[in-house]
Amino acid sequence: MAMLPRERAPYSAIVDRPPLKLPGKARVVLWTIVNLEVWDIARPMARQVIPAPTGQALLPDVPNWSWHEYGMRVGVWRFFKLYERLGIRPTLSINARVCEDYARVAGQARDAGWEFMGHAYEQGPIHKIEDQRGMIHRSMDIIETFTGKRAKGWLGPGLTQTLETPDLLTEAGVKYIGDWVWDDEPAVIETVNGPLHTLPYTVEHNDIPMMAVAHHESPYWLQRLKDSLDRLHEEGEERAKVMAVAIHPYLSGQPHRIRYLEEFYAYAAAKGDVLFWNGEEILDWYQTTQGTKA
Repeated sequence: MAMLPRERAPYSAIVDRPPLKLPGKARVVLWTIVNLEVWDIARPMARQVIPAPTGQALLPDVPNWSWHEYGMRVGVWRFFKLYERLGIRPTLSINARVCEDYARVAGQARDAGWEFMGHAYEQGPIHKIEDQRGMIHRSMDIIETFTGKRAKGWLGPGLTQTLETPDLLTEAGVKYIGDWVWDDEPAVIETVNGPLHTLPYTVEHNDIPMMAVAHHESPYWLQRLKDSLDRLHEEGEERAKVMAVAIHPYLSGQPHRIRYLEEFYAYAAAKGDVLFWNGEEILDWYQTTQGTKA
């Protein structure tokens, strides 16, 4: 029988734990997650920038499909240019089907040394998938074949999970997930196949809930990122913190938004004690700190 979340990990107050320390005098890790997805035009679109006429959903949904397609054709290349300039190798939350349908994009990320993180085979809630185990193994295998390396991380589409998902993920070799947005520090949950780490992913700093759902303007998003980093940086003097920023090329890769992302990285770099790590680097640091690294 599948375990409830509280059965996988008892409640833990952050103030009751020994403080984590980063190398040198660093206070905060900034974890960047770029999300690349495949929206099948034969299905309803995962997100909509324009509602259907008279509110009646129509298929094929060409305008919303092509809005996403702009991110793959144009927006993501702004990301590649930005991270090459900054020397950052972000985590790539990627539908495995991207390796098939957008091999040019996936290959660019692979060759740039980005960390690949599983994100299902294609975009759609896990709750709608009949063979979840098969989908997870298929996704992980495709990414491994494409990159030559088994992905360590996983993010459910829309952060969706069933109660069985953590067990199925560890069965497929996953070491960490981003679906549990419950802390500023990494944590460990139990599965039938051993421990699974949760890294501090985000909905509060994610461009989908902020701009595609809540319709906040880009300057507001930038100010929120700065405010969050300021507080975590202050707290990081006593205990290290992780701040995630999750972006999508059809949103943050738009010409009217990319400058705000660039401004945030400049703001973070100016502090001088912020580390720009990907998920695998965060996991390695945490396991080493806790003495659990094999």
